[in-house]
Amino acid sequence: MIRYAMRQDIPAVNLLRAQVGEMHARALPDLFKPGFPQSMQDYAYHMLESDTMDILVCEREGTIRGFAVVEYCRKEESPAHPAQEICYIHEFGVDETCRRQGIARELMTFIRREAAEKGFRHLELDMWEFNQNALAFYEAMGFQTIRRYMSLNLEPTEENEKSPVG
Repeated sequence: MIRYAMRQDIPAVNLLRAQVGEMHARALPDLFKPGFPQSMQDYAYHMLESDTMDILVCEREGTIRGFAVVEYCRKEESPAHPAQEICYIHEFGVDETCRRQGIARELMTFIRREAAEKGFRHLELDMWEFNQNALAFYEAMGFQTIRRYMSLNLEPTEENEKSPVG
């Protein structure tokens, strides 16, 4: 069952957010700290109370097994871009013990339907390149890469010493 989160769901959502955070900290220790401090836990209440954000949960057998945090963005027209109505997926995760059981697909289907019913024309998200399972899932759900965000480590390493630009 997919539904909008309630205040009493936040501790369970935070357990899943912590799993996702630890996965990122293991894969990218230069960018993510291990652990899930109280400030990050408290931020979930801010998101829940926001007028422009929703937290969605997938509940199975009385336990929250997946979650998503979405933000509804309406961007004004600019000289370079037309006005845009975007449902942006900030966070998305499924309990590591429950993956490949259709939870992510159910969440994404719910997000797509709700965003369309609210008048949004696009779903957007970003992800970290290391997470190839997420990439495969998002592509299977119809997402396409339209922009790439890149980084260059300026600390001397054998790899970037060979770089033609550096």
